[in-house]
Amino acid sequence: MTQFLPPNLLALFAPRDPIPFLPQLEKLPHEKHHNQPYCGIAPFIRHFEDPRDAPPPTRAETREERMERKRREKMERRQVVVETELKLWDPHNDPNAQGDAFKTLFVARINYDTTESKLRREFEVYGPIKRIYIVYNKKTGKPRGYAFIEYEHERDMHSAYKHADGKKIDGRRVLVDVERGRTVKGWHPRRLGEEGQILPILTSVVSYPAVTAIGIVNAGIAVGNETETGTVVLSAAVHDLERDGGAPDLVSVRGSLRLQGRRQEVAAGAEKGKETEVLPETAERRVKTETEKETARGEAGAGIERETEREGRVQMEERKAWAG
Repeated sequence: MTQFLPPNLLALFAPRDPIPFLPQLEKLPHEKHHNQPYCGIAPFIRHFEDPRDAPPPTRAETREERMERKRREKMERRQVVVETELKLWDPHNDPNAQGDAFKTLFVARINYDTTESKLRREFEVYGPIKRIYIVYNKKTGKPRGYAFIEYEHERDMHSAYKHADGKKIDGRRVLVDVERGRTVKGWHPRRLGEEGQILPILTSVVSYPAVTAIGIVNAGIAVGNETETGTVVLSAAVHDLERDGGAPDLVSVRGSLRLQGRRQEVAAGAEKGKETEVLPETAERRVKTETEKETARGEAGAGIERETEREGRVQMEERKAWAG
């Protein structure tokens, strides 16, 4: 049937041309003749250098040593930058730090999407606001997550400082504190070191009373033990200072801690005396003794309260005189 196909289809079944024969260009490896037979390296040893003239071997750096070296170099570079910035850091001459420092509230951990109008609505409930300054990154222009709020009156700032800590704004709980750059001598921000970060730790103790042991190395205070006594003393000390209307600093906290220790000693002595004392059998004498004890405790507590208020006022006057 193929003979009846047209020529164009018969060409598809035609065989190909045979592969042309080409002579080889050179001999195969097994056909080549080697003038020199294979040998070892003994004839070439004389070309090696003398071991006595060779340089001493160099020890390569291990991976752990390389990582440690890079970490150390990074810390040294960072230390130089911190020292340079610390010399140039002057909050009193900062053009962005305007207004009264004792009326300014520091707000941290702000959501990056929170606007100035949102902050104004949330913090205007404590009093009229004079100015809000949100800090932005100078290179990228994005917010850094903290701001400064200046109130018209100092009492409004104290009210916001006491009640706005932990407030949820745009899904994040903010942290509030007083402005310490221009009010606390020797304080500097965390990016320039940890020496100035004493009082925020005390504020966190009041906000989170579940903590049972606290050591404040920079302040020279070690408070806390296996029970909750240390936290209660520290929280009560800061609470007393806040109640007096002043922001707690190192000296005032130490003084208040001593007063809280005296209060606990008085209370412990009263409890111990209550256990060992043999009360009269009559109910009249028992009631009279309890009344005398309560009167003595009230007088002692009033004296301690007066001493606390006096120390707080003196401290506030010193801070205002230094800031002025």
